[in-house]
Amino acid sequence: MDLESVLFTQGFGARRQCRAIIAEARVVVNGSLCTDRDAQFDIDALTFEVDGTSWRYREHAYILLNKPAGYECSREPQHHLSVFSLLPAQLATRGVQCVGRLDQDTTGLLLLSDDGKFVHTYTSPKRKVPKVYLATTKHPLDDAQLAALREGVLLHGEAKPIAAVAAHARDERRLELTVLEGKYHQVKRMVAAIGNRCEALHRERVGGLTLPAALEPGNWQWLDESDLQALRAG
Repeated sequence: MDLESVLFTQGFGARRQCRAIIAEARVVVNGSLCTDRDAQFDIDALTFEVDGTSWRYREHAYILLNKPAGYECSREPQHHLSVFSLLPAQLATRGVQCVGRLDQDTTGLLLLSDDGKFVHTYTSPKRKVPKVYLATTKHPLDDAQLAALREGVLLHGEAKPIAAVAAHARDERRLELTVLEGKYHQVKRMVAAIGNRCEALHRERVGGLTLPAALEPGNWQWLDESDLQALRAG
């Protein structure tokens, strides 16, 4: 692939912008400065630098973000900052989108990708991908509430009760809840349906992929093949 196309596909702007970056001697490939936009490179394991920042060529972007509170999963947020402001501009330029959404006050594991098939797979209700949340409740949890969540609760506007795959109390006011659906405010509504209230909500796992303990809120990382395998294994 020629260097201009490499930069273009990786989100460094329109083609004219990519040509300018190359002409301004801002690109280093395999340790050597390159100012030839037509120079050809093998994209397998290709690493390059733009303005001193290292990038690896990726056909698709698969991202894991530890979403902090106060961010909306939208490119046009209404009342808060966008989660896309936490990512390099190149990722937004290449069309990365959220794989499902978390409310602005919900924290934790958020997937993003520019692979349309991947996004559809992990947002489709038919896929039934398990998602594990940790909810902090206003009132102490009891066995009857946990049993009701496992057996199914009827949410307003729904025709059938929705049951959690698993519901466990980690302590008096912390609920670990596993659900398959992704309905609007689902976990908060389920907690309300048992006569309690969700004070804070954090997503810990999607499929078999767990939020890394070392990834600080607001930080992100690329998903490698082992991460994608873990995601599918869930």
